[in-house]
Amino acid sequence: MSIAITLHVLSAVIWVGGMFFAYMALRPAAAALLEPPLRTTLWRDTFNRFFPWVWIAVVLLLVTGYWMIFAKFGGMGTSPLYVHVMNGLGLVMMAIYLHVFFAPFRRMKQAIAEENWPEAGRRLGQIRMLVGVNLIIGLVVIAVASGGAYVVI
Repeated sequence: MSIAITLHVLSAVIWVGGMFFAYMALRPAAAALLEPPLRTTLWRDTFNRFFPWVWIAVVLLLVTGYWMIFAKFGGMGTSPLYVHVMNGLGLVMMAIYLHVFFAPFRRMKQAIAEENWPEAGRRLGQIRMLVGVNLIIGLVVIAVASGGAYVVI
């Protein structure tokens, strides 16, 4: 169980922490300092380095999450409410990530390759909005994970 919880927490920290850094630090700095061709290229290269880590995190979160659900609680039917909330919100986050990866990110890379900077910027804006939503959900999941077991309903 200690391996599962460690991998689970590290995966969440890498994913949500990466989104927090990107949204709260890198995004405003890049917007203030870089013109669209450099800004979208920076984001493409940043995502190319970050997204493989997110894929690993998603897989580990699923594997370790269900491992803990079945090993500790005996399955979903006997899991407490906070576990169901984490599971549901985590699945929503993963669906948003899959959409970002396979739709706007792919289209942004294509627009950059074609040097279509307005389209690349538009796709980056879509990604920014979806990452913002995922960041909020991720912070809620962390709050639920850290305090949920102590809520008595």
